[in-house]
This record gives sequence, C-alpha cells and structure tokens, in this order.
Amino acid sequence: MASDFRRHIEESNKIDNGPPARYELQLKRVNLDKESDEESKLRRFTLGECDPMSLNRTILLVGETGSGKSTLVNALVNFVMGVEFEDKVWFEVISDEKDRPQSESQTSAVSVYEIFGFERKTVPYSLTIIDTPGYGHTEGLDKDEMIIQLLQDLFCIPETVDTVSAVGLVMKASENRLDERMAYVFNSVTSLFGKDMEQKIVVMITHSTGRKPKDALKALKEAKILCARDSKNEPVHFQFNNCQNETIEDDSDEEELAQNAFKTSNKGMKKFTKFLETAKPQSLKTTVEVMKERIRLTACVQNLKERVTEVEMKQEVIRKNREELAQLKQEMEKNKNIKVNIEETYKVKEEINHWWDTKAVTCNNCEENCHYPGCTWAWSPSWCEVMKDGKCTSCSGKCPVDAHVKEKWRYVTKTRTVEKTIEEMKNKYEENKTKSEEKTSLLQDLEKELSDLEQYKKQCLDEVFNIIEELEKISLNVNSVSTFLHLEFLSEKMGTGDTEKIQKLEKLRSRMNKANQAAASYASRAYDWVKGHLSSK
Repeated sequence: MASDFRRHIEESNKIDNGPPARYELQLKRVNLDKESDEESKLRRFTLGECDPMSLNRTILLVGETGSGKSTLVNALVNFVMGVEFEDKVWFEVISDEKDRPQSESQTSAVSVYEIFGFERKTVPYSLTIIDTPGYGHTEGLDKDEMIIQLLQDLFCIPETVDTVSAVGLVMKASENRLDERMAYVFNSVTSLFGKDMEQKIVVMITHSTGRKPKDALKALKEAKILCARDSKNEPVHFQFNNCQNETIEDDSDEEELAQNAFKTSNKGMKKFTKFLETAKPQSLKTTVEVMKERIRLTACVQNLKERVTEVEMKQEVIRKNREELAQLKQEMEKNKNIKVNIEETYKVKEEINHWWDTKAVTCNNCEENCHYPGCTWAWSPSWCEVMKDGKCTSCSGKCPVDAHVKEKWRYVTKTRTVEKTIEEMKNKYEENKTKSEEKTSLLQDLEKELSDLEQYKKQCLDEVFNIIEELEKISLNVNSVSTFLHLEFLSEKMGTGDTEKIQKLEKLRSRMNKANQAAASYASRAYDWVKGHLSSK
C-alpha cells in the first residue's frame, strides 16, 4: 500500500497528482570531480544509508537518447523499493524530459545512483546504477569519446565504483537496425572491460509489448555486438514497458492496459534482478592500472599529434619566408637593415569553451597540452593520470609535476605577420650556433631549420607508431576502434616512406574493420568530417 512509502512521500517533491502520483526522491549529491553543480561531469546521488554488511550489485546502462533509459532507471528504483500497481505511486530519481528545464534536457554527465535501505524488500542486495548520457544523432564523435573518458575516470577514482555486475545496452523493442554510431559507442564501452565481462553484457529492451522483440534481436545479430548468449545462442535480454509513469485515465480499459504494462515490466525486472543475484561482480581493480596506462598513452598520442601539427605550421611559415627572402636576395646583400614582412608562429592560451570540456593539464616549461581533451576528475596536475613517478609522461620535456597547471585554457599555435630587419632574423640563428659551427647565409639557415623540423616530425611520428603498438597490446577489447583516428592520422602523415610500418598500420586497420565494420565506418566518416570542419576555419 502507498502507506508503506509515507516517509518517502513526505520527504519528496510531488511532480504530478496522477494516478499514479509521481514524486521526485530527494537524494544526497556529491560531485566526484570536485566541480560545481553546473560544471560537474561525474556525480553521485545517494538514497538511504549504506549497510556495509549487505550485498551490492552495480549496473552500467548505455543507450541512445530516446531509448527509454531514464524511465528504466526509475523503474529499477521502484521495483527495488517494492512499489506495486495498486499503490498508485511512482518515484523518480531522474525526472522525465518534459518536466525538466530546457537547459537540463540533455545532460552530459555520468551519474551514479546508489539505492540503499531496501535490501530484502524485493531483492537481497542494494543497487548502484551508473547512468551514461544518451547518445544522440546530432552530437559528434567528441561527445562519444568524452563519455568513454568519463567512465574511465569514474573507475579510477578511489572508493567509488570498484565492481560491475552487468552492462546493459538499452534499446527499443522496435529497433530494427543498430546504426553505425551506436555500434561504435557500444564497442567503445565494452572495450573498457576484459573478455570475462562478455557474459555480463545484456540487452535491456524498452517499450516492449511483452512479445519476443524479433526486430531488436535481429539488429544485434547483424551488428555483431558482443554480449551474453542463452541456450538458443540469442542475446540475453530483458523486456520492460515504459508506461508506468503515465497518468491513468478514469476508464476501465485504461486501467487494464496500465496494469498489463506494469506486469510486463515487473516480469522483466524479476528476471533481470534474478540474473544480477547470480552474476558474480566483476572487479575493476585489476583493470584500473591498465585503464590508466591507456589514458596515459592516449594523452601522449594527442600531445604528439599537436606537436606534429605545430611542426607543419612552422615548416609552412619557413617556406613562405624563404620564397619572400629569395626575391629580396640582392637587396639583402646590400642592406642588412632592410625591413621585410615575414610570418612567424606563436603560442597563445585559449579558453576552453566546448560543452564537454572542463580543464586541461598543461606544461609551463614546454608550453604544451599534456592531457587535453579528457582530464576530468583530477582536481590538480599531481592527480592526473599522465603523471608517473613525479614526472609528466606526455610533454616533450617530461617535466616535473610542479611545472604543470590545470586550468580552463589550453595552448594553441597560431601564425602572424611581423616586420623585422634581415639583421634581426640572422641574429636569431647565429646566437644558437656554437663557435665551431661555420657562419651561413640566412637562406641556408632556413633550409637547415626546415630539415631539422622534418627530422623532429619523423621522431614524433615514430613515437606515435610505438604507442599505437603498445595500445594494441594492452587493449582490453582487441577489436576496439578507439585507436582508429590515431591510425588514420599516422597513415596520412607517414606518407609512403616507411613501407614496413605502413603495412603494419594497414594490417591493424584491416583487423579492426573486419571485427566491427559498422563502428569503423562511423569513426571513418566522423574523422573525415572533423578534418573538413577544421580545414574550413
């Protein structure tokens, strides 16, 4: 009866009179990344008090925007609380889209919901639900990657989530095709875990009528999604109806339909919670260090890619200046104080204003971005995953931690036109030469700098290649497409010079494509879009 929930009703905010009467449960909030409520991307919400003697089961939910994931989270909470159809009440930890302010309609944060105090009501354990943002069709690859990064950060934060009992892919019963983007996203999520997690990946079918979801199961089969299989070799799946929070009209037929919908969901809940009861929680402790190493290596690749881009900008500037000075060669020989307009590269601190970014870890000595994008929960550089044994593993100088800051800006290389005399330009090169080095012309100095930059660029690309090989060795999902963009970048920049390395890159890409064609196709098209978008600026 509703009287069983009197305390929760009194302590909650009423959303709608119903029936069922809808209430928003009051939860304790902690921002795990130490950011403000507006900026936080990792939040924990707690209902009740934890009993350390009780069992706990943790579920990670992944799904597209509109898949019914929010309603599913609320349905899990109501089932654990023991809410029955006859109670005519419905509790929510996530408000319905139509009840949210426009500014909160599509959250970009990972939220952890801890539900304590109802052990042995319907299940013998407390429940922890990790809710990821919905993957919509209008956002880009940067959001997809950021969500994966947030999950990695969540698992690395001490004393938060240390086990996962099930990973639930949420999809509608009517879904007849798992599009390329969702295949990419789910592949990326599963790559966070080891092979033994495969039997804990299940499918949560929403908007179900109770009949076998043939369309959804066919879509999963065609997309070759790794998940637990039953005795018929079909994906292990559970069905839920998403009508429990809808107002029941004063009509006998409406009452019957609502009751049938409630029964469908409860049947699915009973099967799913029984699955959780027997599922041995997968410890994350054994994978956290590997995750940290992946983050470290990925940040290093990103830093190297930025260095290569900077080298190419400098090379282009030198070529332009060389052409300009070649035309003035005779005048330069006569008058070293002649002024010319030349281009030069310089660095600025640019504010980070992307919706998914918080701050970047940067090096003051090298003037480089050591962990960007992706550094979320670390509230100071010393906590950042790229730091190891008191030094940075990312920046070119491998500088000490205290040379770094974490702020809401990053280093960006730009070009500008300046006026200089030939003498001023020449002095720049002469002051860096040793006494034993012979004096050369300004044009020769430019040629040498161009050659030195090309050699440095090759060293950076070789380092990227070595890191990609390391990433493949430690990958928790050998078919992961998370390194796809790095492969594309390296293939493009290495040209045709190093045949052996190019063949290895093509082999890696081919293996990944065969493993997950849809995901690779999405990543490839997204990469092409990013290149086109950046080149148009």
